[in-house]
Amino acid sequence: MTRLSYQIPNFTYPDTAPADLFGTVVAQAKEAEDAGFDRVMVMDHFYQLPGIGEPDEPMLECYTTLAALAQHTSRVRLSALVTGNTYRNPALLAKTITTLDHVSGGRATLGIGAGWFELEHDALGFEFGTFSDRFEKLDEALQIIVPMLRGERPTVSGEHYRVADAVNSPAPVSRIPLMIGGNGERKTLRMVAQYADESNLMGMRGDLDVPHKLEVLAEHCERFGRDPSEIDVTVLVGCVVAPTTAEVDADLRAMAEAKGWGDGVIDMVKQMLIVGDADTVGEQLAEIAASGVDGLTCNLPANGHVPGRVALLGEVADRALAGAGR
Repeated sequence: MTRLSYQIPNFTYPDTAPADLFGTVVAQAKEAEDAGFDRVMVMDHFYQLPGIGEPDEPMLECYTTLAALAQHTSRVRLSALVTGNTYRNPALLAKTITTLDHVSGGRATLGIGAGWFELEHDALGFEFGTFSDRFEKLDEALQIIVPMLRGERPTVSGEHYRVADAVNSPAPVSRIPLMIGGNGERKTLRMVAQYADESNLMGMRGDLDVPHKLEVLAEHCERFGRDPSEIDVTVLVGCVVAPTTAEVDADLRAMAEAKGWGDGVIDMVKQMLIVGDADTVGEQLAEIAASGVDGLTCNLPANGHVPGRVALLGEVADRALAGAGR
């Protein structure tokens, strides 16, 4: 089980030139490993996300970054949060994640979702399609990827993907866990019950009913003859934490200046993320940990680049999980 994960928000930081972006990512990954996080994750995007930055801000490709991070870390698992299925042929993705498992010494996790960022697709030539199209593609892709990762040779002739006796050699070093990200009850959680080892829910402050999602997942598991306890449930939580509230405000101001955010955006960040000193953030993480999840996935989109902030988040999140008996 992966109890505590850190997602590196791989984008431009104050006083960081584009050429130095990977160094900032490495520093956060190493700090997370030293702080006791079980897994380090990066976003799988090519353009910056709406509300965070502009499309032309520097963004590193996910799997190249993860393979490089494997050489700078020794213990943490490595994953995308989450791979956009629409960006890669599923057989190629199976080979990519297998290679990541080899170069990391058996530390790969496959995190995957249906894809959602329409501008990115349209601008770069990835077919976006309808909501239903993307989930049909994900379902077909998993019929190829999962067997390839488990030593089988799938033959699939689907509406979107086709493989014939697909070989994946060498096999992965480890049994690569499959995590599906998203909150959708009819499609996403159904595929979690059918295929996955982990469900990663994504919730802003106060808008995620974890007990209800667990009930829905259990219902899907019953239909597929699975024990819900076989599936770890984690939740992604965005935070801004610092030793004091004054330092929190300073971190937010520095990021706002770098991004050109006005006071309205700072206020929105405070509404959307868990923001405060260690005690304040810890109390809110403890509430989430007590809701029935198995683990937390945390990020620091405004100040993860500040030395010591990732380590502080690790301490706070670890206490929250320990208090919930996780």
